[in-house]
Amino acid sequence: MLLSNGTGFSRLGKTLAGILLLAAVAGCQVRPLYSTASGMEGKLASVSIPEINNRVGQQVRNDLIFLFAGGAGEAQNAAYRLDLSVSAGTGGVLNDPATDTMRAGRTTVSGTFTLVRVDTGETVTSGKRSAIALVDFPKQEFAKLRAIRDAENRAARELAELIRADVATALSRR
Repeated sequence: MLLSNGTGFSRLGKTLAGILLLAAVAGCQVRPLYSTASGMEGKLASVSIPEINNRVGQQVRNDLIFLFAGGAGEAQNAAYRLDLSVSAGTGGVLNDPATDTMRAGRTTVSGTFTLVRVDTGETVTSGKRSAIALVDFPKQEFAKLRAIRDAENRAARELAELIRADVATALSRR
């Protein structure tokens, strides 16, 4: 009877549970990753990316430079260097049995990256990401090549977004 009417131990237990819950919530800190107060814009703008020797890799590099600096261009006095390796491939996924040709495909762009602090050579973060873009193969050969290139560009843009998020997360911990 003591516990059923909301008095005694039951009321004390509910009060203690409420206080513990408030204490746990008070310890949480929520802040936007890209807020100006966090200084993330300056940290991202201080990342340099060396030249890459293939077309898709250069597309990823250009997109990353734009995303890091907000369109301001490459970092002049870089505090970090992002070593990047990019590969791309396209394969067919839908075969037309009448003509024995592929009607649709999938383009995959993969990137391996390492973020290094320039002054100490310390590795801040590294990882591997990939992005996929679907593509339709038209009958004309030039149109097919252009469709593959467009799919590579879409996947490169998505890969750059993923890498930017990883780099921003790593830099926010510093």
